[in-house]
Amino acid sequence: MHPLLLSTFHSNFSSSPLIAFAPGRINLIGEHTDYQEGFVFPAAVKQGIWVAIQKNDSPTCRLISADFGQEFSFDLDSLSPKKGHWANYAMGMCALMKQSGYEVMGFDMVIGGNIPVGSGLSSSAALSVGIGTAISALFDFNIPKKNLALYAQKSEHLYAGVKCGIMDPYASAFGVEGKALLLDCRSNTHREIPVQLGDYFLMLVNTKVKHTLADTAYNKRREACEESVKILQAEFPDIKTLRDLSVADLEKVELLLPESLFPKAKHIITECARVHKAAKALQSGDLITFGRLLDASHTSLSQDFEVSCPELDFLAQMATSMPEVLGSRMMGGGFGGCTINLVRTDFLEKFKSHIQIGYEKRFLKSPEFIPVEVSEGARIL
Repeated sequence: MHPLLLSTFHSNFSSSPLIAFAPGRINLIGEHTDYQEGFVFPAAVKQGIWVAIQKNDSPTCRLISADFGQEFSFDLDSLSPKKGHWANYAMGMCALMKQSGYEVMGFDMVIGGNIPVGSGLSSSAALSVGIGTAISALFDFNIPKKNLALYAQKSEHLYAGVKCGIMDPYASAFGVEGKALLLDCRSNTHREIPVQLGDYFLMLVNTKVKHTLADTAYNKRREACEESVKILQAEFPDIKTLRDLSVADLEKVELLLPESLFPKAKHIITECARVHKAAKALQSGDLITFGRLLDASHTSLSQDFEVSCPELDFLAQMATSMPEVLGSRMMGGGFGGCTINLVRTDFLEKFKSHIQIGYEKRFLKSPEFIPVEVSEGARIL
């Protein structure tokens, strides 16, 4: 990707660019906890977005997407999002930097990446963080990583119309090779936890489906959690979100909440606990416990939070039926996307073969296999 970006830049803009890279991310465990200010456990991966950039001494920003083969220009004095357009991410980052007092000037930019579409590796966050990293370096702004992550989140809200959490841009900005981030979504602070998998490897399996109920269901789950908090504050006056409750409170919570709300609250409370247990297990090299926590997370997401789908459940069940797989769960918002699987390295090819045969027979389509390694965060190359 790096040489392609350079050649595209030279042929279109006749100057030598600075190149930034921002990675996609996986989330080891901690799903749907971020909007309850809970805990998540992401890590940056090797796949990501490359951004080539250079000043052009004008008020205009000229962009090329190497992936889409498209060009787009915008004026820094009249930024207006274009519905569904990839250039919104650049406009959003420019707007937020300008609002924060940074004097962004015209630039030429070429963007390209190798994050598989629909994989749940968060290409949009990588794109925003990559663009922010590139602009910050080009104009010597030295914007702190946390600010870049917050700009990227707000840019998605305002310019792409996606109400995302902080996890994706944060992991892209702060990623460390060989370490996952135990991230507190209330304080936006993290601890680095070593990810040493020994004879095991992380493999994503992409269902290649995205069910249409995803967006509506996501909003309904958020509302259910917020409603639960309001009800529970009568008995637990100090809680701000479900993250403030512990597994020991579940019996009382069940008595207080209606049957329609309790399973959703239960998922958030137990999932936050699983994140801490998973970090402890990885810290001590206990992969068996870590794998069991992945399985428990999937069961909770599927049965309590109800954000899985037949394809995801099938992949998780099939994976966990193999002794060489220590754990499997759906990763991301749900209703499609990927499972994340902890597979013995010498079994990877057989794993892929078994899954492919079973999945094709059941759903008449092929899954996609995406190997992932815990890698470094955004940087200038």
